[in-house]
Amino acid sequence: MKIAERFNIIDVDTHIIEPPDLWTSRVSKKWGDLVPHVKLDSRNIERWYLGEERLPAVGSVAQAGWKDYPPSFPPTLAEADPATWIAGERLKRMDEFGIYTQILYPNLLGFQCESFMRMKDRQLGLECVSAYNDFLAEFCSINTERLVPVMWLPFWDLEASIREVKRAAKIGHRGVIFGSDFSAVQLPSIGESHWDPLLSVIQDCDLTLNFHIGFAAKTTEEQRAYQKKVAHEKQTFVKESTLLFMGNARAIADVVLSGVCDRFPRLKFVSVESGASWLPFLIESLDWQWKNSGAGLAYPQRLLPSEYFRRQVFGSFWFESVMLKQTLELFPDNIMFETDFPHPTSLSPGPASTSGLPSDVIEQNLSGLSDEILTKVLHGNAARLYHLNSSALRNTDQ
Repeated sequence: MKIAERFNIIDVDTHIIEPPDLWTSRVSKKWGDLVPHVKLDSRNIERWYLGEERLPAVGSVAQAGWKDYPPSFPPTLAEADPATWIAGERLKRMDEFGIYTQILYPNLLGFQCESFMRMKDRQLGLECVSAYNDFLAEFCSINTERLVPVMWLPFWDLEASIREVKRAAKIGHRGVIFGSDFSAVQLPSIGESHWDPLLSVIQDCDLTLNFHIGFAAKTTEEQRAYQKKVAHEKQTFVKESTLLFMGNARAIADVVLSGVCDRFPRLKFVSVESGASWLPFLIESLDWQWKNSGAGLAYPQRLLPSEYFRRQVFGSFWFESVMLKQTLELFPDNIMFETDFPHPTSLSPGPASTSGLPSDVIEQNLSGLSDEILTKVLHGNAARLYHLNSSALRNTDQ
C-alpha cells in the first residue's frame, strides 16, 4: 500500500486565487473603484486594479494544470483550474492528489500587501483585510476539517491587528500570516518590542505565526520591468525563484536570536514555501556563530538557536529528494509537507509541469522512512499546530 493511501496527509501551504468579486461583494460601495476589482486590460487579460493602479493578473500564479510553462498563465479565471478558487472543486482535486487537509494562504493580499498599506483612506485597507478573512472562513466552511484558514492582518496598524486576530480566531482561523522581512515596508523586525502586544494575543489565542516567502512584493513600474525581464529569461527566473525559497532564513534567524522565543515560549513559528533541506546548515551555522562569537557569554540566559528552533520553529518541504530524508531524521518534530498548489513550482501535474501527483512524489521521496517519522511529517506536526482532530491513519484509529 502506498504511503498516501495509509495516511491522512496535511498540506501546510496552498493558495486561494481570489475570485473577482471577493472585495466588491463585501466592502462598502461608498469606496467605488478604490475597492480591489477586476477588469480586462489591453491584452484581454483579467487583472486586479485599485482605482487605476494596475496590479497582477488574476490568474498570474494559477498555473496548476496549465498548458504552457511559466511565466505563461491563464488569462482569465474561467481558463484556470476551478479548484484554485471554488471550494467544492478544491476538495475533488485534493482527493485526486491524495491530500486530506490543506492550509490556505492568499495571493494578491499576501504578495501585493504594500498596495493595501498605501490606500489613502486607512479604513478601506482595514475593511479589505477583514473582507478577505471573512471570505476565507466562508470558503472553508464546506468542510472545516479539510480546509483550514489562516488570517491576514493589517499589520501597519497594531491595534487594528490585535482586534482582527481576536475576531478572525472566533470565525475559525487557525493561524496568522506574518511578514518575513518587515524592512520591505519600513516596519520593525519581529524581534522588536513593537510587536509584543500582538504576539502576546496570538500566543494567548493559541494560533501559529506563519512566514510565507514573497512578502510585500513591490508594485512600482521599475519592479514590474524587472519582473518582466525575469519572466522572459528562463535562467534568471530559475535563479530568482530558487533564492526566494530560502528567503525565510532571515525570519528564522530573527526568531531564534532576538529573544522573542523567551518572551513568547508557547508561540509557534512556521516557514512555508521555503524548503527544508537547507535548514540543518542554517541551524548548525547559527549555533556555531553563537558559540564562536561569544554570544552565549553576552546573553547567558539564552538557549542555543537550535534549542529554540526545535522547541518553536517549523519548516516545510514539497519537491526535495536528495537531502530530504536526512533532514527529516534530524528534525522529525519540526518539518511538514506541502504542495504549494497552484503555484508554478507546485506538485501539480500538467502539460507544462515535471511534477507527478503529490501521492507519487511522496512515495518516491519518502519511502524507507519509519512510520514514526512519516506520521509526524505528513500529519502529526501539522495536526498539533493547527488543532486538527483527524486521525493520522486512513480508516484506522490511531
